[in-house]
Amino acid sequence: MIPLALIVLFGRSRLRWLTVRGVSMEPTYADGDRLLVLRSRPRTGVPVVFEVPSRGGPPSAPPDVDWLVKRVVATAGQPVPPGLEQWGSTVPPGHFLVRGDNPRSLDSRHFGFVPDDSALGRVLRAYRPATPG
Repeated sequence: MIPLALIVLFGRSRLRWLTVRGVSMEPTYADGDRLLVLRSRPRTGVPVVFEVPSRGGPPSAPPDVDWLVKRVVATAGQPVPPGLEQWGSTVPPGHFLVRGDNPRSLDSRHFGFVPDDSALGRVLRAYRPATPG
C-alpha cells in the first residue's frame, strides 16, 4: 500500500495508475499488471511510460494504444547501445532510447528516438492482480 503521505506529497498530478497491455516487458511486467507512474524525466536503466511516438507510431501497434512502457537504455548525450546503431552514434538532446525486456518487444529498434516531452513518467511501483484459485 502506498502511504497517503506520498500521495499528498507529490499530488495527484504527479502520480498516475496505468494497466499494462501486452507482453513486451515480460518477465518484469505482465499483461494486466497495474503500474503506479511518477511524473519524472527518463533515466537510463529505469522503466518509463511514454506516449506512442508520433512518427506514424510503432509498426503493428494496436490503434487504441496511447502509451507504452519500456526500459530506458540511453538518454541525451549517451552513446547509442548495440543493436540500435541504425539511429546514429549518440542520443540527440531532448530524446531517449528504449528497449522492452521481452526480446520480441516493439521498441526503439523499430521507431528510433523518443522525445523527452512524450515521457509520462517512471514506474514507481507495479502490482500484479491476484489470480483466482
